[in-house]
Parts: sequence; C-alpha cells; structure tokens
Amino acid sequence: MEELFKKLDLNEYLSAYNEFLSRPKPLFISGDSKANYEKIEEISQINIKSPKEIANLDDALMRLSKQAVLHISEIYEFSKIIEYFKYLKAQNFAPKMRGYLDKIEIPASIEQIDQYFDENGEFKESIDERLVSINEAYKNKKRQIDESLKKLIYTKSLSPYLVDTQIHYINSNEALLVRGGFNHALKGTVIGRSSGGYFYILPDIVSNLKTQQSDLLDKKEEILYEHAKIISSIFSKNLPFLKFINSAFDYIDSLISRVSFAKSRDYNFVLANSSKDIILSQFAHPALKNPKRVSVDFRGKILLITGVNAGGKSMLLKSIMSAALLAKYLLPMSINSDKSSIGSFKEFEAIIEDPQNSKNDISTFAGRMIGFSRVLGKKQILIGVDEIELGTDFEEAASLYSILLTSMMKNDVKMVITTHHKRLAMLLAKNSEVELLAALYDEQNSRPKYEFLKGIIGKSYAFETASRYGIPDNLVASAKSAYGDDKENLNEMISKAINLELELKLKLDNLKEKELKLDLLLKDAKEAKVKADDMLRARLNALETEFYKAINEAKRGINLKDTKDKQRSLNNANSMAKAIQKPNIISEPPKLKVGDRVKYDKIKGVVVSISKNDATIDSNGVSFRVPIALLKIISEAPLNSQNKINVSVARPVSASVMIDLHGLRAEEAIDRLDKFISDSLLAGFDEVLIKHGIGTGKLAYAVKEFLKSHPSVKAFKDGTPSEGGFGSKVVKL
Repeated sequence: MEELFKKLDLNEYLSAYNEFLSRPKPLFISGDSKANYEKIEEISQINIKSPKEIANLDDALMRLSKQAVLHISEIYEFSKIIEYFKYLKAQNFAPKMRGYLDKIEIPASIEQIDQYFDENGEFKESIDERLVSINEAYKNKKRQIDESLKKLIYTKSLSPYLVDTQIHYINSNEALLVRGGFNHALKGTVIGRSSGGYFYILPDIVSNLKTQQSDLLDKKEEILYEHAKIISSIFSKNLPFLKFINSAFDYIDSLISRVSFAKSRDYNFVLANSSKDIILSQFAHPALKNPKRVSVDFRGKILLITGVNAGGKSMLLKSIMSAALLAKYLLPMSINSDKSSIGSFKEFEAIIEDPQNSKNDISTFAGRMIGFSRVLGKKQILIGVDEIELGTDFEEAASLYSILLTSMMKNDVKMVITTHHKRLAMLLAKNSEVELLAALYDEQNSRPKYEFLKGIIGKSYAFETASRYGIPDNLVASAKSAYGDDKENLNEMISKAINLELELKLKLDNLKEKELKLDLLLKDAKEAKVKADDMLRARLNALETEFYKAINEAKRGINLKDTKDKQRSLNNANSMAKAIQKPNIISEPPKLKVGDRVKYDKIKGVVVSISKNDATIDSNGVSFRVPIALLKIISEAPLNSQNKINVSVARPVSASVMIDLHGLRAEEAIDRLDKFISDSLLAGFDEVLIKHGIGTGKLAYAVKEFLKSHPSVKAFKDGTPSEGGFGSKVVKL
C-alpha cells in the first residue's frame, strides 16, 4: 500500500496524516463504510480533543492471558484508553456516535483505573501512604547530595585541585572535575576523564547518598509491583473487555484522526459508492503547492488522455487514482464533495514508473508487460497507466494495446491511460466505453493550459515544446520537414478541430444559459397568463352573480300586486345594478419608447422595438414579443443617455466588525456575508471577523470560496484560537 501511495505522490500526505494518529495502524477502517462516514460527519460537528499517544498493547494482552503481572507503565497505557472513552461518553454526540458509545459499558472494577495516575503517568502517592514517605526521603537525599557537593566545592583544601566550580553529570552521577593529586584532599571514585586530561570524581559521601537513593527506589518499585499485581489480576478477569476496548480505541482513533486532519487542511470527505463512476469537482492533488483544480466526469471503462507534452496528463491520472484511493479509505481530500461521486474499487494498480534499471535486468516494455500480466483477469480494479507505449515501437504497441484493452474491458475494470501518440486513441475511439480527454495548449502564448477537453484526441505539440525549452528554430524547422507535410497537416487538422471544439463548447454553454433563462421567462409568462385567466374568470363569475341578483329582484317586483311594493322592489333592483363595479377598460395602451423599462407580470425587461400593437422586450439576453396593452412602464428611457447619474449611498446606522454564521445554510450565510461586507465597507472598516464554525466543513468551504472571489477582499486567514481558530476568518478589506 505504501508503494502505491508513493507512486501517486501521496507519501507526504500519508506521513502528515499519520502524525494525527495516537498509535500506528492500517488505513482500513473495519465496519460498514456508510456508518463510518456518518460517524465522521457527527464527530466533525463538535470540537473533540485528540487522544494521547498510546503504546501497542498486543504483547501485554497476550501476557495477561497467561496470568502475568504487567509493569505499572503498561497499566498506565490501559488507563489512558479508559480515561478517553469516559471522556467521549460524556460528549454530546449525534445518534450514530451516541448509540455506539452507549453500548460500551466499562466494568466497575476498572472504571476508576485512570484515577491511579497523574498527568505525567506517575502512580499517585495518595493511593499508598508508603509512597509519600519514600518520595519525601528521596527528595531529602537529593538535597543532601547538593549540600555535600557545595560544601566540597568551597573546601579550602580541595580548592587548588578544582578545575571549575560546576557540578557535572556523568552517567547520571553528580561529579566534580579536578586535577591530578586530588586524592590528598578528596576521597572518591574516578568515573571519567575530560578532553583536557582532568578527572571526573564521584565523592564517597555522594556515592553513599546515591546508594541510599537507589535503595529507596527499590522499595518504591516493590510497592508499585504489589499494586501492579493486584491490578493485573483484575485485568485478567476482564481480559475480553480489555481486548475489545483496545480494538475499539483503534477504531475511534481512526475516525477522530481523519476529522482532525481534515479540519487542519480544510479538506472534505467523499463516501465511495457502488456506481464505479468517477466524477470529480474542483479536486486538488495534495502534492501540488498551487494546484489548478480539475473536474472530471469519467463514467466509461477507459479514459484515454492525449495531448501536449508537460500539459498535466500524468498529474491528472494521479489525481483521478488518488481521489478514488482516498475515498476507498475514507481519507479527506481537497474537493467539492457535494458535486463529486466516486465509485468503490477492490484493488488499485499504478503502472507509472519506468521499471528499467541496472539491477533488475528488465527492459521498459518488458516491465509494462509484467504490469499488465498482473492485472489480466482481475475485477473491480482501477488501473492507471502512464505513457502506455513507452519502451517500444508505438505503432506495434498501439495494435497490441488495443487488443489487450478491448479484452480487459469485458471484465469489471476501469482504466486511466495517458499517451503521446494518436494511433491507439484512433483505434479505441469508436468504442462507447472509451472516453477521450485532450490536454490543451495555448498557441497564442506558446504554453500548456493545464486544462482538458472531453471527446477529442489531443495534439502533442512536440515542436512547439522544443522551441519553448531552447531548441534553435532552424533545428525545429528541419525536424518539421523530416516529419513530413502530410503528418504536419494532420496535426494542423487536429489543432483546428480542438479549437473548433472549444469554440463550439463555449457557444453551447452560452446557448444552454440562454435556454435556461428562456425556460424561466416562459414559465413566468405561463404563470402570468394563468393568473390573469383566473382573475378574469373570478371577476366574470362575480359580475354574473351580481347581475343575477339584480334581475331576480326586478322579476320579484313585477310579480308583486301592491303598486308601492312593485316600485320599491324595482328601485332596489336599480340600486343593485348601479352598485355593480364594471371592469375598467383601458381606452388606449401605454405610450412606449425604445429603452423604456417595462414589466409584464413578474417579467422585467427593456423595450428594444415597437410595432403597431406589440413591443419586443429584452430580459437578461432573451427577447420576446408582448402585446403593448399588457405592459406596464417601470421607468421611461432617459432623454440624454450621457446625463450623469448621482448615486447617494447612506452609511449603515449600526455596523459591527464581526458576523456569526453558525447554523445557517450555505446560501443564506453567503447572502448575509455579502451584505455584511458591503456594510463594513460603507462603515469604513478595513478588517472584520467572520465566525462560521467547523462542523462538516461545507459552510467553511462556501465562505472561503466566496471570499476568494469577492473584489473587495484583499486577504483573509484563519483566526487566532481566541477568535475561533479554524472556525473563523479574519478578513482585510
């Protein structure tokens, strides 16, 4: 596995991640991947302190199974695990983590084992009174040693022999540095010689005190052994639990280390799924310092990357492989996780480096064949091959590899391949499972763009690259001549095809944008018509009802016998008829001029032309005709378009240098942040604080991307711990 990470330039990434682990362990996390992903998301929502470093306890567990007595330091390692799980169980986790931790019941007999040790891992004196007296006696001996040495240093008889008045430590023993002949003034043992030929002397009085200290330590060890024996006996009775909690700690450590690593680098997680598609949005390979982010939609079985030399083909291959590998092991990465989808693969194979060297006695092509022989017949595998024709005739290689790859596509494989040559791409292009990707070249500036275009075969631009790196133009011209006009014409056709494809892609994107706007306008127009029809029907129904009541009142009056009653009823019917509100009929449509801003229900636009009964209006780049009678003028066209417009912006009445976005959705948070920055600029602030929290990282990512694109933001950085740390941004305006 480490070899694969190295081939994909992920060795530094892996080393950085390992620093967050409490103890070394495999990358694979046991259990259901989706459940693990959900736990990671829940851990991300709160601030959790990382566990202390823990030693490997496999040997200790094995010896406990044989009723052995553990050393007190090994018991301390178990106590750190117990202490950390007690801490986790006290946290306010969401359901997945809460349910997992609630199932862990620590036996009462070992629940308080962490209380036996202080912060430095020393067995507490309060557990046994004998330790108090021993520790005090040890300190007294230390004081006596210091006093004895100081007394000797200032003894007149020894003074002529002292080289200096310092106390030297030789092999953990306090010593004095003296000249020859010292034995007349000092009784002691020579324990070393200096480079100047002087003697390091351990005085007898100090030696006796050191012996007494050693005796005290032996007594202390005896007492600690008594306690270690008792605790080891308890541990042996709870051995199944200790084995479980030791394994559970590795599981929890794997989850928490991933979250801590992700927060330290503002990375996101992508859960590998069963689709086998690789869809990356804004992915940045962790080995790149200033990466140009890549977006890839790879749904077929083979992605064939061609095009310009040094244009990023190899790094794109490594990026695709890396993203899939990191997703498999639930490791965080720099990516837009909301718009990305990565399939799950059982195995990975990277055929990248040239295997030829003086030691292995193997050719480059033979090495390629060995690499392919390893993966033939395998399933659920993602394979990356860099410069596939390397080491042999490219035409022969193209024929061979086209057959190999066609055969491999029948199995459950997915391959990312780079090549400098076009023949293999032409042989495979007709297969619907093969996707083409071309690295682009900026012909105007004579350099690679480090961008890629889908669906075409790229040109290598070998001659242009040679010129760029200092090969004389006359040699390049001769090379072109030797290459042949027909092949150069083919390259020119490919180049034109790429440029045409780019132009068509841009036009297609613009067309899609206009279609989207038109669909929205048509939807608004339909809604306006339905609304108008409903209002008309409702008004007609109301008028019919009112007229019906008036007519019925008149009919009732006619049938009355009494003349006064008839007259009264007819007068009443006449009043009802007069009270009916007739619809206002606009006698003439509004007078429009080209340039007027008008409104048709919800749709707003500008008048671009006027006919007898209709007007053509433009709304966000989409033009359509509307009857003039249905339009309402918002503002008339200015008489002189060159007139100056005076804009007055009032300062906000109240402004703050800090905004808190905790708990908001990304869109709502960005709207508030946009207004906050505008208000801050009006208020004259040159530095503000944004608190967004850490959480899942989605809001933090949205805030970061918004600040990058805002024209008024000069710079921004994470806040200090007192300002919120990774959960905040200090912004300079």
